[in-house]
Amino acid sequence: MYKKRDWSTVDVVEELSKITSEVHGRYQHEPEFLQAYDEVLETITPMLKKSPRYIPMFRIMSEPERIITFRVLWVDDDGELQMNRGYRVQFNSALGPYKGGLRLHPSVNLSILKFLGFEQILKNALTGLAMGGAKGGSDFDPKGKSDNEVRSFCQAFMTELYRHIGPDTDVPAGDIGVGGREIGFLYGQYRKLENGHHGVLTGKGMLYGGSLIRPEATGYGAVYFAQNLLGHLAYTGTGYIDDQERAVAASIKGKRCLVSGAGNAAQYTCEKLLELGAVVLTASDSNGTLFFKDGMTSKDLQAIMELKNEKRGRLSELTELDNAEYKPDCKPWGLVEKVNLAFPSATQNEINGEDAKHLIDATCCAIVEVANMPISAEARKEFKAHGVIICPGKAANCGGVAVSGLEMSQNAARTTWTREEVDGKLQEIMKNAFDHCLQAFQKYTEEPNSCDLEQGANIAGFIKVADAMHEQGLY
Repeated sequence: MYKKRDWSTVDVVEELSKITSEVHGRYQHEPEFLQAYDEVLETITPMLKKSPRYIPMFRIMSEPERIITFRVLWVDDDGELQMNRGYRVQFNSALGPYKGGLRLHPSVNLSILKFLGFEQILKNALTGLAMGGAKGGSDFDPKGKSDNEVRSFCQAFMTELYRHIGPDTDVPAGDIGVGGREIGFLYGQYRKLENGHHGVLTGKGMLYGGSLIRPEATGYGAVYFAQNLLGHLAYTGTGYIDDQERAVAASIKGKRCLVSGAGNAAQYTCEKLLELGAVVLTASDSNGTLFFKDGMTSKDLQAIMELKNEKRGRLSELTELDNAEYKPDCKPWGLVEKVNLAFPSATQNEINGEDAKHLIDATCCAIVEVANMPISAEARKEFKAHGVIICPGKAANCGGVAVSGLEMSQNAARTTWTREEVDGKLQEIMKNAFDHCLQAFQKYTEEPNSCDLEQGANIAGFIKVADAMHEQGLY
């Protein structure tokens, strides 16, 4: 049995500096992972100073339990053999089976998947469900590929991955580049290889074990999280004349919102915002931004969804929208002089320091991270210096994985819940996630009148996982 160290006598700052130097030296070629690592460590340091016994848990948690890499050989429509690289980073299983998406995009590498998997540990903890953290994918690009080529790739990918996953081991889901089509091909191959229905993937079609609200969950959940924030700010704010004025402040109705992206998460963020009466001003893709001066309509959103989901086209093709102006090579963040909320829903580091200054000048009160780590380190400093609240992705976008967890429960029970049941559970999970973030921040930083949700999310998620690791005898 190893000898436990007396952490009450340890210089916490010195110990964390030593651990960080080791991590940076070992993974200096993984910038995205190091960015996520540094942000989490910075925010949980006040807690570690109060409870230094958690330091070894953070060190252990920063290293994946297992990394699986493999080649993927598939055949294109010309009969040529193609090769891509496949990955699965199984980061931490203290709370339950590994859970996290599969991403298909040319940018996929080990650094990006490790950052996503590391964030997924804390995100899954905040849902309150029994799920560990993982991430995976490939540098395969489904854009421009035929259905036959995507099917060929997915079947080859699953043929390598299937032996490492299972309903009680690792349950992947979709992410960028992996929608209903890809999940269907992956699940069909898994079922063939395992000779049974095991619910090993989530985001499945309703015909074979999927859950209602799952496609909408990430976007809907982010809006529900924003509602909880607005309610908190109205409750703690001063200067309200009466309860009616406070209710208006707490409502998302009429709030001017910037949304980036045009994929699944962005689409359903826009849908829920419109349903609740918010003014949605933008949607974007990698080529430019659609700007809606008077606000997006449901008809506009339907056109975007049809273009992206059925035709897999670019926003620049939507020339028939009378209400929109397409701005090539332009991001949403500097297009308006007044905005209340920003919902970055595209990819990591999409908001840089200059973008942050635009949003600050436009009096944006909060950034709701629908994507994972969409704010650069420079932008994050700008927002914090000017009091802009960051709703961190690990909390604000945990609705997607939360409903994936609910899908797992339905699969295990061989049943299907109604749309209202799932949506009700999602709203409750997002409220609890917000409360956990706020309470952890106020407890460990002793700042009852502040609202650093990023710090609270990291502390709350970390403590839950660390305590589970400790109870299982890891340290």
